[in-house]
Amino acid sequence: MDRRLEPVIKVSSKLKEMLNEALAIELAVTIQYMWQHVQLIGVKGEAVRDKFKKIGMVEMKHAEAVAERLWYLGEIPTVKPAPINVGNSLKESLELNTKAEEMANQLYKKILQQAQKERDVTTAFLIKKILEDVEEHHDTFMKMLKEV
Repeated sequence: MDRRLEPVIKVSSKLKEMLNEALAIELAVTIQYMWQHVQLIGVKGEAVRDKFKKIGMVEMKHAEAVAERLWYLGEIPTVKPAPINVGNSLKESLELNTKAEEMANQLYKKILQQAQKERDVTTAFLIKKILEDVEEHHDTFMKMLKEV
């Protein structure tokens, strides 16, 4: 299935490694948020479970976009997610999700800097779009956490 063409832009192995790390996080939080959606119970759980599912689906789209970019850049995208932490309560799940979004935010900012340094405007553009969602998800989880 290795039918890649030569990309127009060459990037460093460092940037590709960072993108694969981001992909591993996106795969993990997709699973994490979906399992939380399935497992949440109680009145408060019922009130937020669909939001977890919606955010999980956005994370899946991020994973797809990062994987496609890696493939274009000549790198094989990882299929191994980062560690998945579901939590045992709504509060713990929200704390874990908030932390995951903070870690993603930090990584994506580093990727953005590296892409700009390498003049990879397409990767930089993609990462800026993902960062907007990451910040929105962080805000959502933080607001939910205040009510638990």
